[in-house]
Amino acid sequence: MENSPVISMNNATIAYGKEVVLSKVNVSIEKGQFLYLVGKTGSGKSTLLKSLYGEVKLSGGSGSVAGFDLLKLKSKQVPFLRRKLGIVFQDFQLLPDRSVGENLLFVLKATGWKDKNAMRARITEVLEHVGLSEKLNSMPHELSGGEQQRISIARALLNKPDVILADEPTGNLDPETSDNIIHLLSDISMDGTAVLMATHDYELMSKYPAPTIKCEEGSVVIS
Repeated sequence: MENSPVISMNNATIAYGKEVVLSKVNVSIEKGQFLYLVGKTGSGKSTLLKSLYGEVKLSGGSGSVAGFDLLKLKSKQVPFLRRKLGIVFQDFQLLPDRSVGENLLFVLKATGWKDKNAMRARITEVLEHVGLSEKLNSMPHELSGGEQQRISIARALLNKPDVILADEPTGNLDPETSDNIIHLLSDISMDGTAVLMATHDYELMSKYPAPTIKCEEGSVVIS
């Protein structure tokens, strides 16, 4: 089982209510792989991501993420699935009234960490990983957009996830900062965490080529 994919979908159907958004979805992502997820607005990109973190259930076929069966996933299992995932959003979603350190501590407490020394050590570790150790006591509004996104990536790394799902992580950033974020996510994948990054930035993709999953006409094409 060591080499089984961290994300696998076989002939999966993903629906919102009675409306089928994607069908015949076949995806396999291995540990340490970096992939792009592309598609026009409304093509099902966000729905595919939501199915991977348990917000939208599969309505047919089969799928698994980090050992969780997506077809049989019960709502009480969703928090445990999400501990195996790191999710990075376009708009950072940092708590504005707390420092960087307090933002990270909040997530650790919410996911069941109890040991204060272990929590402090893990926060130090992820901030070093994203190159922002000196921002521990900064407030989100004191950081640039690129720094806020690096902190949200640090937050995604806290529980040593099997997979990072990044939803347009460079959408609000200038090109140079976007390059830095891609380098960081690429480094994370080289350390063994699979990274699936939704993006509209085709210029960035041409500079940093990687396998691509495309949502198109109700299905998924891998290139």
